[in-house]
Amino acid sequence: MHAEIISVGTELTTGAKLDTNSQWLSLELADIGIPVLAHVTIADDLDAMVAALHTSANRSEIVLVTGGLGPTLDDLTREALSKFANVELVLHEPSFEHVKSIFAKRHRPMPERNVLQAMFPLGSEPLPNPRGTAPGIWMKHTRKDGSETSVAAMPGVPSEMKQMFRQQVMPRLDGGGQVIRRARINLFGVGESQAEEILGDLTARGRDPDVGITVHEATITLRITAAAATADDCHRKIEKTRQAILNRMGTLVFGVEDEELEHALVRLLQLRRATLSTAESGTGGLLAHRLTGVNGFESCYMGGVVVPTNTAKRELVSVDPMLIRQYGPISQEVALAIAKGCRQRFGTNFSLAVSEWPAFDPDDPLAPVPASFVALAGPKGAKVEQVQHFGDPDIAKSRTAKVAMNMLRLHLIEG
Repeated sequence: MHAEIISVGTELTTGAKLDTNSQWLSLELADIGIPVLAHVTIADDLDAMVAALHTSANRSEIVLVTGGLGPTLDDLTREALSKFANVELVLHEPSFEHVKSIFAKRHRPMPERNVLQAMFPLGSEPLPNPRGTAPGIWMKHTRKDGSETSVAAMPGVPSEMKQMFRQQVMPRLDGGGQVIRRARINLFGVGESQAEEILGDLTARGRDPDVGITVHEATITLRITAAAATADDCHRKIEKTRQAILNRMGTLVFGVEDEELEHALVRLLQLRRATLSTAESGTGGLLAHRLTGVNGFESCYMGGVVVPTNTAKRELVSVDPMLIRQYGPISQEVALAIAKGCRQRFGTNFSLAVSEWPAFDPDDPLAPVPASFVALAGPKGAKVEQVQHFGDPDIAKSRTAKVAMNMLRLHLIEG
């Protein structure tokens, strides 16, 4: 059994709004063991909507539609369902009374067009909507081979859609006796292709549980998806695969689910009862922003400074101007000096420093690959690491901040 989700609205196809409904519905369906085969986004175009309904209904056993149930001229979902089923729209009196009561409670006159929200394809069933004026629609579609597809249309407003799905739609769905559970493991310090090479057979197509790889701003997330008769069986499969991943990836793994590098770093600092300060040039305060977003950061993060100019480096972290003139602001010598000066200024166990880097054009094949430096100063000395800035320049700050945090994370693990 598979499901498909059709999201209706020109505001979605033009990019004016994001389709968050499909993501939420996919996760909810997975919890009851129904995998989603496709997400379809359609503009407010009647013919396109009818064609999408036919394609999805003939391909999957469940079709969920969100949006297009309002009273305006561009709300075409009920008309599309009517044409799809080749039946007329008929007035449902109880739904009409509900729509009128909503306006009465708000002490507003009901526009004539709102009558449309009480019109349903003949043979369909209204789905009550206690939060809004637009009832949903439940109907069955018989395929050419005699099998049936369940079709549910729900409002596009997320709060209305979520309540309707959980109260009206989910109880009507049958997951076929299986459940689906997911888990995520996050890594840093290796590329996507190298990670896949290390994982080997764990990412093989058709493996149960499935292990997928996604990358966001240099963080790799391994997504484990297990299907089984019970949630406990799923969790057992996931745990076995999780251990296999940990054995192969080692210290590249820093967290699970929504955890970021800053969460892992703050946790380690707290465990070691150590303190940290930061001095940033190229990242412009992003390190401090990330660290202060972690609950309980106050116990280990003592503060930071932004040092984008030579004057700031001299005045805020006592970098010798002669050193900058000799080596330049983008150098390992200056990065080390910034880290040491920051540690001294704040009196912390550790400090992280990030140098600036020159602007670069990733589309110029002849341009040299620019580099910056991150430095770590601690009780036993200091060390520096070069960061090559290739690829998308828009993620350079995030990637560099992560390199700095990962540098200290590994030092704490190893030391």
